Amino acid sequence: MTQHAGQPPALDLRPLEESEWDAWYRTLEVAFGGEAEPPARRALWRSLTEIDRSLGVWDGPVPVGSASAFSFHLAVPGGAVLPTAGVTMVGVLPTHRRRGVLTALMRHQLDEIHERGELLAVLTASEPAIYGRYGYGLATWQLSVEVARARVRVIRSYDEEAIRLRWADPVEAAPACEELYARQVPLRPGMLTRLPGWERLPLLDDPEEREGHSPLQCVLAEDRVSGELLGYARYTAKGEWQHAGAAGVVQVRDVTATTPEAYAALWSFLLDLDLTDTVSARNLPVDDALLHLVSDPRRLQPKLSDGLFVRLVDVGDALCARSYAAPVEVVLEVTDEFCPWNTGRWQLHSAGPGKGAGCEPTEAPADLALSVRELGAAYLGGTTLASLAAAGLVRELREGALAEASRAFGWDVAPWLPHGF
Repeated sequence: MTQHAGQPPALDLRPLEESEWDAWYRTLEVAFGGEAEPPARRALWRSLTEIDRSLGVWDGPVPVGSASAFSFHLAVPGGAVLPTAGVTMVGVLPTHRRRGVLTALMRHQLDEIHERGELLAVLTASEPAIYGRYGYGLATWQLSVEVARARVRVIRSYDEEAIRLRWADPVEAAPACEELYARQVPLRPGMLTRLPGWERLPLLDDPEEREGHSPLQCVLAEDRVSGELLGYARYTAKGEWQHAGAAGVVQVRDVTATTPEAYAALWSFLLDLDLTDTVSARNLPVDDALLHLVSDPRRLQPKLSDGLFVRLVDVGDALCARSYAAPVEVVLEVTDEFCPWNTGRWQLHSAGPGKGAGCEPTEAPADLALSVRELGAAYLGGTTLASLAAAGLVRELREGALAEASRAFGWDVAPWLPHGF
């Protein structure tokens, strides 16, 4: 095989073969602590693995490192949905860390992504400190809530005569729910189109993983006259009893709706389930309407955690592909140690929302200096260039350029990744 820069000379980095998947995936499980995944979840990831996009590092006959990618499409500001590599299944055995294995995998993978013509690479990080050095910037956050149900009520009213809530079997309702989800993707940056097979991920309901919770439940919000599906919620419930009475827990998997009224109806339902005391949701957008629907947002106990990390694989085309919230004319001096074709000055120009954009290499003086990591963090509109500059990560070289570019890169809804991969 071709020797790649940064590849440990004693180890063999090569594409995965179908017959090697079990040993290769076991390496990943060991890298993440050694616990084997439940059979249903493992089988799902086996079926979704793109073997032709999977890499392994072998020490003799033993796999010691892994990396793969999914062929996603990601929504960006303005509604475009771009070909994107979803980097996944990255791990190195504890016996082979600090030997350049991960660096070799990342370099080889980014070269392949570039050759495929994908503009972006994205990942969720088990350890966020690792991936910045490979050019990935934190682009989305996710909100979790844990609600003491008796202390909160939904104050947004809705017409109960117009909306019907109906319990449904999650599997039987899945095709209609997936169609509704697909319509939402272009409306919020960071959302992923779900390829065939991925509709099974939100339905995964292995009894071994329930921890006392019920099987997955589903409730639909429909237009009472036309029967049109307006939204859905998936959740599980766990019965708990204390001396004072029922203290059950509801774990919300996802809530999606096309209208404010349907969203309010679904949350009213979830916060009013009998025999429950606590309602929790682990992944909502940071600007979720629930913050404004309830009588006391403090009782939601909101917490933030990191979501999607974004890397621009082709700076020029990626910056052309999204829309900008305000007119911008700026020269960016970009550094990129891993993808040298991105390093240099890029002239970005756009007349504003819906007006398109251009981005070309230039020899003109730079207005802002930053690395590809900061571009990734700001790309979906959820992290401002101004905040990155305040941290010393973006340098303003022309007065006024930072404010102009920061306004343009922003967006009116927060980016959000609805599920992991």
